[in-house]
Amino acid sequence: MSVSSTTPHQGTAGGARRRRRGPRTWLATLPLVVFTGLCFGIPLGAIAFGAVTTTDPARGTTALTGEHLARSLQGPYLDSLAGSVRLSALTALLGGVLGVLIAQAVVTSRSTALRSATLTASGVLANFGGVPLAFAFIATAGISGVVTRLADLGGLGWNLYSFTGLTVVYLYFLIPLMVLVIAPALDGLRPQWREAAENSGATGRQFWRHVGLPVLAPSLLGGFVLLFGTAFAAHATAAALVGGSVPLVTLKIADALAGNVLTGQENVALALGLDMILIAGLVMAVYLPLQRRSARWLR
Repeated sequence: MSVSSTTPHQGTAGGARRRRRGPRTWLATLPLVVFTGLCFGIPLGAIAFGAVTTTDPARGTTALTGEHLARSLQGPYLDSLAGSVRLSALTALLGGVLGVLIAQAVVTSRSTALRSATLTASGVLANFGGVPLAFAFIATAGISGVVTRLADLGGLGWNLYSFTGLTVVYLYFLIPLMVLVIAPALDGLRPQWREAAENSGATGRQFWRHVGLPVLAPSLLGGFVLLFGTAFAAHATAAALVGGSVPLVTLKIADALAGNVLTGQENVALALGLDMILIAGLVMAVYLPLQRRSARWLR
């Protein structure tokens, strides 16, 4: 009787404490909300406004229009958007598979030095990009690069300044990023699960098919989505390496803003940016629930 009489009281007290902590929690997150609104909300609003409006230079009036969004989904602009999606999907898939294999080898290794060196190098290489990365590949595997001459890659049909070459360059920082993402998930696979499977007569392949991969599936899919978004938003490396020879939406945006091809296309560039934001939003809408589900499994 004493237990039943005190339990509701404790539940009421706990609920009251949670209600008292609610406003304080919101106040603690207020700086983050303000920072997010200033750094992301205002630019997003400016991009969306420019993408759906047009200004008459003679009258100085602004009116709503869907012309810019329509043009961003036609002709070379649509080709560049499709090219970015294709490049991002391919590099995310290859980077995810190779990153998982490397991370699994490191996690199962008994060498702590190898693990520390690999994770440290992955942290550095995952953030190495832009013009320095493009220059490093040009000096190494370009037309007159050291490796190109020593291995006669030109005779084998190798071309760094192509879709294939750009894919290889993107893998340079996407594979380490996948290693960083998936290594904690691989660490979360408890040895007791494998022991229980072996005691039940399961083989290694059966363990991975029925236990390992289902548990890792949210992390694997989340890593793929993260790699896709990273490759999709990359600009400086592709701009310094291939210029306009490979159709990419980030390069089209830069050309439209700079007026390199046609003048007065700034609003079309904003529409392309809005298209990218919508795709990135869909990517994050998939990524975040997968990460939360993975955290519950591997906790």
